[in-house]
Amino acid sequence: MAARVCSISASALRRPPLRRGPGPGHRAGAAPGAGPRAYSKDSESSWFRSLFVHKVDPRKDAHSTLLSKKETSNLYKIQFHNVKPECLDTYNSLTEAVLPKLHLDPDYPCALVGNWNTWYGEQDQAVHLWRFSGGYPALMDCMNKLKSNKEYLEFRKERSKMLLSRRNQLLLEFSFWNEPQPREGPNIYELRTYKLKPGTMIEWGNNWARAIKYRQENQEAVGGFFSQIGELYVVHHLWAYKDLQSREETRNAAWRKRGWDENVYYTVPLVRNMESRIMIPLKISPLQ
Repeated sequence: MAARVCSISASALRRPPLRRGPGPGHRAGAAPGAGPRAYSKDSESSWFRSLFVHKVDPRKDAHSTLLSKKETSNLYKIQFHNVKPECLDTYNSLTEAVLPKLHLDPDYPCALVGNWNTWYGEQDQAVHLWRFSGGYPALMDCMNKLKSNKEYLEFRKERSKMLLSRRNQLLLEFSFWNEPQPREGPNIYELRTYKLKPGTMIEWGNNWARAIKYRQENQEAVGGFFSQIGELYVVHHLWAYKDLQSREETRNAAWRKRGWDENVYYTVPLVRNMESRIMIPLKISPLQ
């Protein structure tokens, strides 16, 4: 047989005062409650309706400008490849032969940040994280050069035979997170993905800017990103642990720190759904 091919404002909450007796504006002989300052059912109805009107503060900048790092112009791309189960080993070997050449070539303004197979989560999946130094111009420069790279084009052709599906996102890094740096292993990595309610990214960032300090003691915080192109209002937090037991102990220790519970309390309502992947680095991954 042939081998198989492989926010409500404070003013909105101030209820009009009830008068307990005649005031300076009360007219003699007038019915109680009459006068220009009188409290009426209409004003009560207006006050009640105001509770359900969301007061939006005008902003002059997009959340990407407010939350991303100003000192760098890095753009990140994350790729999710769902591989045919019988082809995963061949896929990994092909990837490990070709991608490091792009990473090391100075003519390509891109660098590998990490490469993994998903261990727990979606099975037979590869995850790749790239950094483009120079933002969108660097991304386009790299893409244009790859169009004439015969080895890369052949790689894509062979890779396509092994894939069930693939998707990607362009990301920016949060200003308060560490920038991902190469690590020695062995480690396991957790990619926690949060899909937020539209309009809540700044609130998420404000809370995590205070909370990240509770997750730095064991050097577990690798990087934090939010999507710019692809599915929007998506946050990715990348963590490193020695093993699953170390992950459990580190996460439990965070709950014993005063302030961590507040971060969870304020950010959980912002989330529509969330997902956790435990990942194992490939041989070529700078994050081991």
